[in-house]
Amino acid sequence: MAIRVSNLSKSFGDVQAVADVSFDVQEGELFGLLGPNGAGKTTTINMLTGLARPDSGSITIGGIDCTENVKAAQHLVGVVPDESNLYPELTGTQNLTFCAALYGITKGEREERARRLIDQFGLTDAADRKFSGYSKGMKRKLTIAAGIIHRPPILFLDEPTTGIDVASARQIRQLIATLNESGTTILLTTHYIEEAERLCGRIAFLVQGRIVRIDRVSDLLQPLQQKHVAVIDLSETIPVDIEALVSTFPEARFETPQPDTIRVEADTRFAVGPIVRFLEESGVEVAEARRVRPSLEEVFVKITGIEADAMRREKQKGGRGS
Repeated sequence: MAIRVSNLSKSFGDVQAVADVSFDVQEGELFGLLGPNGAGKTTTINMLTGLARPDSGSITIGGIDCTENVKAAQHLVGVVPDESNLYPELTGTQNLTFCAALYGITKGEREERARRLIDQFGLTDAADRKFSGYSKGMKRKLTIAAGIIHRPPILFLDEPTTGIDVASARQIRQLIATLNESGTTILLTTHYIEEAERLCGRIAFLVQGRIVRIDRVSDLLQPLQQKHVAVIDLSETIPVDIEALVSTFPEARFETPQPDTIRVEADTRFAVGPIVRFLEESGVEVAEARRVRPSLEEVFVKITGIEADAMRREKQKGGRGS
């Protein structure tokens, strides 16, 4: 067992940030803590990495009891916080070699490791530039590189793609997947549902400091596999007669998650064209109709009661997790 957390709790004054949280992470697993901002994700990681002391509960990392002394397993762990902790006045190479020196790595070895990581993370052209001049995506890559400079078997990643551009986020997800495929155990926090679905083998849904469900992504999605879903976007927001749709197409279920969107679901495959024609003949102008694959987003909404559009707004803001 790489990580074992039992009945972990933490309060700040009258606010219960984490309440009786328990989970295990197997060696070689990529495990996700998924929840909205304020759910307790960062507080949980801070307790696991020694940045916050739990009020109660126990922490075991790599078989070492770290409840009273998280640093007992420091040599086994790499930490990538939600905000960079590197030095703006140092270059990319200097930051990595400095971090390596903190772990007692010899001069020649740390320079070699820094060079390899800079190449691997696509930062070769920026190796001798000051960190302060890096883009957000580049800063995130170098921060991850610094977290694994000592080649830890266990890696904590807190909101690794928050606030960066789409291309950089895609590259970082690929780097994370590659690290995991090479054997690194990864505990990842995120409020991006799509990110958790793409990367994680198992996920814990964390809401208001409590875990409400832990399961494999494949098992969470399995009940949805037989569903057929289409989304119809309307050109303008006008009232839609849902009762008339249900009466005309009794095999389908209709929802309006947004005023200008109709979601159609059925247990068997259905033709979208007749529904679009019905809407247009009723005076509703359709902008687009498309089939969609049921996703983890549906599961998350049903289990937590948190609407998906609220999570999307957080994604657009690039807000910090907590």
